[in-house]
Amino acid sequence: MSIQLITFDLDDTLWDTAPVIVSAEAVLRDWLAANAPSLGAVPVEHLYSIRERLVQAEPGLKHRISALRRRVLFHALADVGYSEAHARELANEGFEVFLHARHQIDIFPEVQPVLEILRHHYTLGVVTNGNADVRRLGLADYFKFALSAEDLGVGKPDPAPFLEALRQGQVEAGAAVHVGDHPGDDIAGAQQAGLKAIWFNPQGKSWLGECAPDAEIQRLSQLPEVLARWR
Repeated sequence: MSIQLITFDLDDTLWDTAPVIVSAEAVLRDWLAANAPSLGAVPVEHLYSIRERLVQAEPGLKHRISALRRRVLFHALADVGYSEAHARELANEGFEVFLHARHQIDIFPEVQPVLEILRHHYTLGVVTNGNADVRRLGLADYFKFALSAEDLGVGKPDPAPFLEALRQGQVEAGAAVHVGDHPGDDIAGAQQAGLKAIWFNPQGKSWLGECAPDAEIQRLSQLPEVLARWR
């Protein structure tokens, strides 16, 4: 069966995530220092400890990362004496500051040219565990749908996001392929749902997963050639 639907992971597949998250965390800390002086430029380790405590108490939060970050901020602010209403207001404002900074992304230069080629031959979609929004990045027109773990309440490698992608793409699993960088979330998750999986491996790492990917690429510009071989 020929490929009709291609789904993409976002973070570390269409851009390098670590630098933008580090920068966004710094922007948030500076904002907190200026706008929530009782908390100040809180160490990121303190926020991580609150995060771990919240996830242990409510495991489903790990798939709702925007809600989780808001709640972490709220608890950090409430813990230093801000009223519930003020802490919630500051947490919401701080999250928006972080989210804006989180979208100051340098998309890999080959992404848009490759998507432009593929959109004429395949249906394209997004399946992500992150909270990047393709609409904020000028990429939405390439994709028929964008599914996030936050919206679905469940994330990769659970089959549910991939099965929802098949439903929205109106194809059977044998006619779909997922492209992503994570051996577990992307490759194993997609294959367990019946899709093919292409491992985006720009650093040339050795494969350590149980089941090998159906293909491996080190640059997204290699993707059309891989797909052409499957026709």
